[in-house]
Amino acid sequence: MLLRQVLGLGPLQGVLASAQHAFSTGSYDGIASTGSGTVEANLNVSTLHLSSVGSDEYTILSHPRFPYHQVRVKKSDFCDPTVNVYTGYLDVDYGAKHLFFYFFESRNDRDKDDVMMWINGGPGCSSSMGLLMELGPCQIDMKNVSSNGTVWNPYSWNNNANIFFLDQPVGVGFSYADHGETIETTEDAAKNVYAFISIFFETFSQFAGRPFHMSGESYGGRYLPVFASQVVDQNKLAAVEGRPIINLKSVLIGNGNTGISTMYEGRYEIECGKAALDVPFQKISQCVRMKMALPRCTEAMEKHCGNNFDSLDCAAAVAFCDNELSTGYWASGRNVYDISKMCLGDSLCYLENSAIKAYLDLPSTRSLLGVTSPRNFSACSSDVGRLFVSHMDKWSHPTEFYVAGLLHRGVRMLIYAGTYDWQCNWVANKLWVDKMDWVGKDEYNEAKWRDWTIGGGKVGETKSAGGLTFATIRGAGHMVPHDKPAESLVMVQRWLAGKSL
Repeated sequence: MLLRQVLGLGPLQGVLASAQHAFSTGSYDGIASTGSGTVEANLNVSTLHLSSVGSDEYTILSHPRFPYHQVRVKKSDFCDPTVNVYTGYLDVDYGAKHLFFYFFESRNDRDKDDVMMWINGGPGCSSSMGLLMELGPCQIDMKNVSSNGTVWNPYSWNNNANIFFLDQPVGVGFSYADHGETIETTEDAAKNVYAFISIFFETFSQFAGRPFHMSGESYGGRYLPVFASQVVDQNKLAAVEGRPIINLKSVLIGNGNTGISTMYEGRYEIECGKAALDVPFQKISQCVRMKMALPRCTEAMEKHCGNNFDSLDCAAAVAFCDNELSTGYWASGRNVYDISKMCLGDSLCYLENSAIKAYLDLPSTRSLLGVTSPRNFSACSSDVGRLFVSHMDKWSHPTEFYVAGLLHRGVRMLIYAGTYDWQCNWVANKLWVDKMDWVGKDEYNEAKWRDWTIGGGKVGETKSAGGLTFATIRGAGHMVPHDKPAESLVMVQRWLAGKSL
């Protein structure tokens, strides 16, 4: 592995051009021309400590196994003054594509605590949303009480973990491509995510071998099982070749879009049953229409999107299901991520989204983070979303197969869900988990549900077997750490400690 440092945070075309030649020829010697002299960086990366990364320059890291990738990282004063904070980019395809990330060391014990990754979903939504309105060290200031636009979050998940937030795939958030390219499938995105994780662990020796946990929500229910599977498969190759492996311990999925065939059945129960509210809000006539359409929808989804995938027939099945089983909810004006609230602001239904965009578009914020994207920040990229849909990404591969494969290989899985979510609801998640064909299926289905509590107060229900845990969080919507911050932190603390909920 190789390290070099480049002064300044501006365009890197000249440096990258010389790096491209060096990477391709294998002649790179760790000295980069910067226009203001050269910086010697012939360091043994096995001894590199993250604290050696400066705040006035990007440290650029490369790896011989990833000749088309490099990582730029700098120290930052962003968000949490109590820990070391780093931001930067994973540059892909000789620097033509750039994935942005934030990294926060643990508030507890950075030298011993586990490492965690968080991604948001979409597809095409920025993990900055999870950072600034859910589980990050600071939250967007919605009351104008701070001097810097954010407020301290005492319930941040970096209370007990070193955590990074990754904007992926390219085209999302502050991630961008020089020529507008993007990734169009989860399987392709997994290659870049694995490269980033590998370079990180193999470069910063203080984290080598640490337990690693991959977490996220929503379309993360599709992303994470595939990304984690890439890590497991590559670990097997690394072990054969005598290379370091990534110590992947678990995957945490919140209100995930994983078992797509059960989503509509779950939505019916949320709207017309008592799965969310004691008294259903939906009109009886609409519920009757949904009930009559549900068997046809379920049959078509299983036939054309699951058992024998056909892109045209699957698209037709999805269109039918959406028309018959989703339009009534959209017409209600309610928040699709929290059935107990009305939709506010834009289509994402939370006023925080506009505030986060305004904050991240400030020149001072971009400078603090070292952002080099030529575009303004966007919470979700419609272009990325359309491309994933055009490839039928969430329908073409049953993601629960990846979950089963991970469980078979000893990776623990936490599937948690707020009960007020409609979009990726808890009922749908329970149904696909119950149906999943895996080695512990019988043991899991025979296990008993129990309440899980904090200080004697009920938070939700849970059950576990063979590395798999399912948990509900009562009264939370799609974004559990936003709605139930204290409860979500305790959940994560228990999970990281290997304790039952």
